[in-house]
Amino acid sequence: MIRTIRSLLLLTGLFAAAAAAQPQLAEITWPDGWQAQALEPEAAPETVPETAPSEAPAKVSRQRAVKNDENGDTILVMELTMTQVEAGHVVNLQGVLLEMRKSIQKDFFQGGYQSVCNKIHPATLSRLAALETTCTITQNGRHVLSQTLVAAVEADKAYVFSYAGQADAYAASQKEIQALRESLKL
Repeated sequence: MIRTIRSLLLLTGLFAAAAAAQPQLAEITWPDGWQAQALEPEAAPETVPETAPSEAPAKVSRQRAVKNDENGDTILVMELTMTQVEAGHVVNLQGVLLEMRKSIQKDFFQGGYQSVCNKIHPATLSRLAALETTCTITQNGRHVLSQTLVAAVEADKAYVFSYAGQADAYAASQKEIQALRESLKL
């Protein structure tokens, strides 16, 4: 039922132009009961509006964990994506989040769901100032999923932290997720 955040990966390319080195992974201590998934580093798509065609794609690293219920079904997903930012490139966090939010809403709509997202607002991710939006996904008027996107940038790195889950599990896990957000070593 939970949509993984694959469509968001396509949008991480909006963050940056080329990077020469492989990005360093952020340090994450996943909460008890969460299963980390190994994800291969990827290059962002080559056709990115803010990237000139002659430039190489940005380096991207991803870390993901899932939480399963007693039947082994996934009820929550958290993912941190980090993209190297070329020196001098200015990341438009508001624009990035708007594009991601549109993509999520489109994907859920195509799957037969309706979604409403709150206004993008200031937040924090670890020690960084960030922007955040949360989408409530319904089906036939019933709240079934929630997804939050948080984006932050520092000198040479841009981050997107996303978490999504079944409505009840999402609500019950907010303290645990907030504690993880605060403990990230970016």
